[in-house]
Formats: sequence, C-alpha cells, structure tokens
Amino acid sequence: MLAQRLHVRFAPHLALVPMALVVLGAYIGGALWTLRTSFTASRTFPSDNFIGAAQYVRLFDNERWLLSLHNLAVYGVAFILACMVIGFLLAVFIDQNVKGEGVLRTVFLYPYAMSFIATGLVWQWLLAPGSGIEGAVRQMGFDGFSFDWIVHQDLVIYTVVIATVWQASGLVMALMLAGLRGIDPEIYKAARLDGIPAWRVYLQIVLPMLGPSVATVFLLLSTAVVKLFDAVVAMTQGGPGIASEVPAKFIMDHLFLRSNIGLASAGAVTLLIPVLALLAPYAYARSRRARLAGGHA
Repeated sequence: MLAQRLHVRFAPHLALVPMALVVLGAYIGGALWTLRTSFTASRTFPSDNFIGAAQYVRLFDNERWLLSLHNLAVYGVAFILACMVIGFLLAVFIDQNVKGEGVLRTVFLYPYAMSFIATGLVWQWLLAPGSGIEGAVRQMGFDGFSFDWIVHQDLVIYTVVIATVWQASGLVMALMLAGLRGIDPEIYKAARLDGIPAWRVYLQIVLPMLGPSVATVFLLLSTAVVKLFDAVVAMTQGGPGIASEVPAKFIMDHLFLRSNIGLASAGAVTLLIPVLALLAPYAYARSRRARLAGGHA
C-alpha cells in the first residue's frame, strides 16, 4: 500500500527527470560554457586564458558585427510587421467562411513546411537580375523593367524580408485564425446592428481580444529574427560584399571558418540578451496568469 502511494506521488516527477537532464545539460550547461568561453582568449580550441571583456570590446569594434546588427534591426522590424499584417488579413479573409477554405489554408500554410534553404534558393532565382521576375516581366514587353534588389547593397536585406515573409505568413495566419474562431459570433452581430464598420470592429474590438495570439506570434517571429541564417546563406551568402551580413552568420563564420571561438562566443552571448529580454516578461506574464487562475479556482 505504501509502495503504491509513493509510486503515485513520485512517478510524475520521475517522468520529468530525462527532460530536466536535457535542459540542464544541453541548454543551461551549453549557455554557461559559451559565457565562460567568451571571457577567454580561445581560438581554434577552448582555452583557460581569461582576458575579461576583451572579446566584447573587439566585437563592438568590428564593423562587420555592427553592420550585422543594423541589418538584423532593419530585417526584424520589416519582417515582423509584414508577417503580422499579412497573416492577420489572410486569417480575416478565411474566417469569412469562403468556399475551399481547407484548400486555401493548405496553400497559405504550405511555404512554412519548406526549409529556409529551399525558400532562399527559390527566391534567389526569382529575384536574380535577367531571369525570374525581371525576365518574366521583360518578356511581357516591359523591356525597361528592372528589379535588381538582390545585387543592390542598400536593398538586398529587403529581398531576404520578401522571401521569409512569404514563408512565415502562413503560420501567422493559422495562429490568428485559431484566435478568431474563439471569438463569440454574437460580438460581430451586435457590432453590425450598431452600424459599426467592419474595419473598426476588427481594429478596436477583435484585435484587443486576440492579445494572447498576437503575443505568441510576436514571440515566434522575434526568435526567428534572432536566428536568421539559412535564408541569408542560401540567397546572398551575406553579399554583395557584406551588405546582407547578419549576426548568426558572423558567429558561424568565426566559429568554423576563422577559428575564433572566443569572439564567436561573445557574439552568441550578445545575441542571447534580446531573446531573454523577450522571453522573461512573457514567462512572467504566463506564470502570473496561471497563479491568478489558480487563486480564483
């Protein structure tokens, strides 16, 4: 009897042990090792020669790193804004009970099933000067048409935005649609009876009610921004020159090609800060909401 009680009490905790070991070893342990390495003079192999914050000073004296941060900021704002607007509009469109809803959902969501490498290669061809979109438009008789953003140093980062927005908007649509389907239809009927225009209903009533969905979408898109790498490598290799360089590519280049583990670790730790800044408030809000729900139960 006692053994059965102990089994019932501790079995759930024992089931969590493998996951806890993975989290402690692979995630927290890896992060702490990276933080330690960032304060050393490690080159090809890890070193115990501690040099304080010298790697961080070198990092922020590096023009390539500063350019990569600038590119990431521009990309992040454009990518998140475009994905949320397009994804929300697609969700509103499908929520009108249109015919072929299942087919449309699949079409919009399908790009998300593709890897960033495949997406980047497809859009590299579509945006290549002389072929793809430019070539197709010229064949229609518009000989002077030019669309060479992918080889333009000031505009190349926006080609990455176009490709990744095409891929991620379907996921945003799916999450927003799930939120829309959870709203009471009586709200729409009451708004129509009051003569409120549809755009005001969605902007002032529906969107605030989609707060949890919007927060989830924002968090997913923000983490996608920070780890941007595959699409840039597939589309531009960071070029022309270093015009489309991003932090993740800078870190990978110094980790595997330039044999500078210390500098790469400093970049990785710097990149982790905005992720924690986003996750901490979100985790706190969820924890607080769970405590309040438990208190009212």
